Amino acid sequence: MTTEPADRGRPVLVPARLGPADLLRVGGAGLRARPMRVVLSALGIAIGIAAMIAVVGISSSSREDFNRQMDALGTNLLTVGPGQNVFGDDAHLPADSVGMISRIGPVTAVTATGELPDASVYRNDKIPAGQTGGISVLASAVDLLPAVGTTMADGVFLNDATAQYPAVVLGADAAKQLGVGTAEPGQQVYLGGHWFAVVGILQPTPLAPELDDAALIGWPVAKELLHFDGYPTTVYARALDDSVTAVQKVLAATANPQAPNEVKVSRPSDALAAQQAADATLNALLLGLGAVALLVGGVGVANTMVISVLERRGEIGLRRSLGATRGQVRNQFLAEALLLSVLGGVGGALVGSAVTLAYAISQDWPAVVPAWSLAGGVAATLVIGSLAGLYPAVRAARMSPTEALATP
Repeated sequence: MTTEPADRGRPVLVPARLGPADLLRVGGAGLRARPMRVVLSALGIAIGIAAMIAVVGISSSSREDFNRQMDALGTNLLTVGPGQNVFGDDAHLPADSVGMISRIGPVTAVTATGELPDASVYRNDKIPAGQTGGISVLASAVDLLPAVGTTMADGVFLNDATAQYPAVVLGADAAKQLGVGTAEPGQQVYLGGHWFAVVGILQPTPLAPELDDAALIGWPVAKELLHFDGYPTTVYARALDDSVTAVQKVLAATANPQAPNEVKVSRPSDALAAQQAADATLNALLLGLGAVALLVGGVGVANTMVISVLERRGEIGLRRSLGATRGQVRNQFLAEALLLSVLGGVGGALVGSAVTLAYAISQDWPAVVPAWSLAGGVAATLVIGSLAGLYPAVRAARMSPTEALATP
């Protein structure tokens, strides 16, 4: 309390003002008196904030990795395949469809594979015929790799020489199923009733996942040994980035001018984008769960402050009797609630960032935690703290000194 001169010579008592630093000191003292309760209440806030920041961070890291993959693989790959005729029977692409597509001006690369449905591949000739493992056999053009955007994990790809002979390149998953780890000299698999030498193993191919569980052989040897009919089943075409849509519209008519309705055209990157959209939907659900956890944490803060008011009625009455105003008592308890929420918010932000970093490293992703999520998390704790502490603070301020001191 301070005094100021007044009329008639009698001093007037004026309540001392509590500055922001004083409020922080008084609020901090109230929290330090009950450390275990403070930790448990702040933990509820921290779990909610950590969950929300981790979901946003992991989603952002996944999206950044997706964009990085798309930049490396390119979004200008188009695939052409046979559809069905008007009678519902399977159609086929003309044998010269690759050459016709290559004449489209904006097309920069075109290649093809042809499926051999009657051929199977086994680790050796002792495996029962039914145990194919789902591995398909494809005749492949020698220029397949640059068109689909993949590389070799081991060995070499087919060339004009090896495509004439029983040589095979295995997809990443096919090699695992066959137990072939490396393309060592003398490594063979039993394919279509003939022994084929394994000359290479592919890296995983995100834009052409059908190659991952396939065995690729040369076009000429497929015709000679396995009676391949020569019709391509999948044509891969790369177009200029600014002409992809235009090329996509004319691919069907170019590949099969007589029956363009029997041709299917797709863009593999669209499937990856759809998968990313599905992941975003799941992330929205997880964000909702994080918001629920944050709400539960806010209820915990409110509960802690209400109990604190009830337990500290003697303290409130003593402060009021010593001259503390209603506003000062209210601000004290509101400051305690805000400090409690900020402790949980900062702790949750640190934990959420750490979880994001650890998960991104484990997945070999770039770690991304948007600054807006950190700022929004801390801001959310301030809002929750003010709302959770408002009622207890007002209740404390309304206590009269005599009522508070008389209550045991």
